Order: sequence, then C-alpha cells, then structure tokens
Amino acid sequence: MPYIHIQITREGTAPGRDAATAEEKAALIKGASQLMLDVLNKPLESTFVVIDEVATENWGWGGLPALEYRRQREAARK
Repeated sequence: MPYIHIQITREGTAPGRDAATAEEKAALIKGASQLMLDVLNKPLESTFVVIDEVATENWGWGGLPALEYRRQREAARK
C-alpha cells in the first residue's frame, strides 16, 4: 500500500491566496496516485496521499528561510 507524503509551503498560487486551494490539492492527490498506478501498477484504492502545508518561515532553502532565499536570488538576477 503506497503512502505518498507531499509537503508544500503554505502560500497561495495566485494573488490574494494564502494556501493551495482544495481543487489544487485534489489535483495533486489525483496526479500522484495516477503516477503510482502508471509506473508501479499500484491500484488507486490502495494509494494514500497526505499533503502538509508548511509555513514559509518554517521552510529553509540554501541555508536561509525560503522567502529570504527567494529575495536574494531575485536580486542576483537583476
């Protein structure tokens, strides 16, 4: 029985949003489950998917909090 654990940062995918929508999460669940079926022949009904949304201040990248890393990366591009 496959178990898929997806972690995403808690931020919106469009202006005014502060989290992924229920529809976006449903698409992640469907897509991850379908991938297990297509690649490993694991039945959809035996695949469990859990999505955790993590506050951006609790997500690090490149030795920095994620938002600071993004700011520095963007500044370096300019």
